[in-house]
Amino acid sequence: MDTTPDLLSLRIVRAIAEHGTISEAARVLGYSQPALSQHLTRAQSRLGLALVVRSGRGVRLTEAGRALASHAVTVLNAVDAASAELAELAGLSNGTVRIAAFPTASSTLVPRLIRQLRQQHPNLTVNYVEAEPPQALQLLRDGSVDLAITFSYPEDRADPHLSTDGGHTTVPLFTEPVVLVLPDTHPLANADSVSLADLTDDAWIAGCALCRGHLLALCNIEGFAPEIGLETDNALAVLSFVSRGLGVALLPQLALSSLTLPEGVSIHAPQPSSERTIQYVIQPGATRIPSVATTIATLTALGGDVWGLKDYPERERTAR
Repeated sequence: MDTTPDLLSLRIVRAIAEHGTISEAARVLGYSQPALSQHLTRAQSRLGLALVVRSGRGVRLTEAGRALASHAVTVLNAVDAASAELAELAGLSNGTVRIAAFPTASSTLVPRLIRQLRQQHPNLTVNYVEAEPPQALQLLRDGSVDLAITFSYPEDRADPHLSTDGGHTTVPLFTEPVVLVLPDTHPLANADSVSLADLTDDAWIAGCALCRGHLLALCNIEGFAPEIGLETDNALAVLSFVSRGLGVALLPQLALSSLTLPEGVSIHAPQPSSERTIQYVIQPGATRIPSVATTIATLTALGGDVWGLKDYPERERTAR
């Protein structure tokens, strides 16, 4: 004997309590009378209890039927509310998406992304936290965010995206140039491009751990180890240091796009040339969540030319 009623049985018992006859209950629920009667018979057999008895031309609920009917309203209202909420989520009239992204994206990509989402999906809640790629990926693995916007440098052996922990999916969006920033008093300040090999005696200003590693790798290609005296992941601080002649630095294009260049700096293409990839990272299966799928579609539609980024070739924009 199974004393757990199914939802249709609850609806039938409630309809009988409200309308007094099986035929009227069938009409209200949209069933034929024979079909509803058969379901009621099977439900009584499974429960091991009679739910209705004949009474004149109609039926009345037994004590078991009345007990079931007394809970039916609460249970069915809760189920209907849950169904409506799921329907809203599927149609994206509601829902939440949690995003993490690196600092220079916070003042460029992310504000435009959030504005687009709020304009197009006003009932979608967007939560955002700023984090460098290693921390953003950890938040993703922990389930604290749904989508991470990150960057990586080519041939970076310490690239956190190479970890298989969590089985994340990485999809490239843009390539971002990395530029060289010199004080305007520097002997090479008037050159269009500058070889890093000509800066072996300069003091360097390094950025975040990934950017510092990229600087070391580029300088190693040119046969020297840079003298790093200052380190900060604050792009405005880097520009301020350079403008005061305290060193030279590599900066990503997004950093320049979000700031007003101070007096006293000059921008150059470094040799060898340098760029990094901007991508989004999700957990497998996340695109089945409507809020995440919509966020990804909005993000990929932004286009990067306004910030000096190059859209990743569509044919190469595949999950890794």
